Amino acid sequence: MPIKRSKQKQSVMEPKLFTSPVLTLTIHDKVHDALVLMQTNFVKRVVIVKEKRPVGIITERDLGRFLERDGTKRALDEIPLKEIMKKNLITIQQNQADHFEQCATRMITFRIGSIIILDDEGNLAGITTQTDVAAAFASLHEGKYKVKDYMTEKIVTCRDSDLLRYALEAINRNDVSRLIVTDNHGRLKGVITTNTFLRHSSYFKESHGTRNYLLPIESDERTVDDLLEKEVLTVEPDTDLASAASLMIKNRVSGIPVVEQDRIVGVVTKFDVVRAYSNVVPHGKILERYKTFP
Repeated sequence: MPIKRSKQKQSVMEPKLFTSPVLTLTIHDKVHDALVLMQTNFVKRVVIVKEKRPVGIITERDLGRFLERDGTKRALDEIPLKEIMKKNLITIQQNQADHFEQCATRMITFRIGSIIILDDEGNLAGITTQTDVAAAFASLHEGKYKVKDYMTEKIVTCRDSDLLRYALEAINRNDVSRLIVTDNHGRLKGVITTNTFLRHSSYFKESHGTRNYLLPIESDERTVDDLLEKEVLTVEPDTDLASAASLMIKNRVSGIPVVEQDRIVGVVTKFDVVRAYSNVVPHGKILERYKTFP
């Protein structure tokens, strides 16, 4: 499997403050409805609204956690979203001068992937996600940090020969969104995520009665290698973090393995880029302050 390394900055579009309109459902809609929206629109979250006001949010991880705990045998088109949605929304008003800084700080503080944007009447105006913050960082802060400054060294792995069911259980057990995949010799083969499972799900083609909506048909025989992309994206520790952020945006991935001399040393994610964005302004003020010293 070829490995694609990136050392040069990738071009990205001018970042938008937030996405609008947002994909929405109501408290009376079902888990099935949320899954269809996520799968067909390649998103990880849906905002729950009452009239024009946001009253909750459902994420891909929320669905998985709920179904692990739920002891009923209800089908996914029988479970209302009001049972799962998070009601304590983290919001900001639109037209803030420091929009991305405020969003990044809230994402880090509450360890969430998106911020709800409200208009002056308290109605839903849009949503800013980690992708939006990463795109802004890539566009505005080239050369500020390197990947090694913010990458996560602790990674969760599986082998390409592992069964899909085992990989999904590992994702849920470790409360992560991705596994770094290696062969039996520890060499990098790729990344498998909850999005990978969702894209290959048989649920949308078969009966809605199943609750194993992330597992494809014949998952007892299929291995992780069956779902891996042919090309592996990687960056090096000394890669510009803005370049890594661009690579994530361009390839629509949320994390990239970090490799040094063919050895996996970590992973850099959009959340790591958000952490960096939250530090850009404070670090800049400190540097500017010390420039005034003789």
